[in-house]
Amino acid sequence: MITPFKKTIAVALGGFLAVSLGASRAQAISLGADDPAEVAFKAGSFDGINGHHPAAFFGAEYRFAQTFYYLRPMLGATVTTKGATYAYGGFGIDITICPKIVLTPNAAVGAFQHGNGTRLGSWVEFRTGAELDYRFDDKSRLGITFHHISNAGLTRQNPGEEEVGIVYALPLGLILP
Repeated sequence: MITPFKKTIAVALGGFLAVSLGASRAQAISLGADDPAEVAFKAGSFDGINGHHPAAFFGAEYRFAQTFYYLRPMLGATVTTKGATYAYGGFGIDITICPKIVLTPNAAVGAFQHGNGTRLGSWVEFRTGAELDYRFDDKSRLGITFHHISNAGLTRQNPGEEEVGIVYALPLGLILP
């Protein structure tokens, strides 16, 4: 069943993508953004779509500059206002739609501690999702992010959860001289 919130997110993503593709003026889509190492800061809604324990989340992520067959390693952590924590590592792949728009599907595995919020059934949790960013001339990025976290059936309890948020990524060269 499509809830009004899911429909709003789908329409927003579709509209942003349509404008982005129109702005590309038939430029080729390419893999890899050739960006430097960066630190991303995130905030948004954790388990707020169909969950029973919605909370706000805040996170940070380090993205390596080096790639392995276009896969870009990342390490990150998030905390929620209900005391949950999640530390993870994984890979993303930058798909440059046009020079200013980058789509980054990604996947990670990590350790989850539920705090007073949603119990996901295991301390080992998998995270899959994507990020859609506008890349500025200084290679910083501002975008939206959507992820699903679940234990992939490792235990009987596997409710999963979704997080939706905004992200701002800064190249290390802008942070460190």
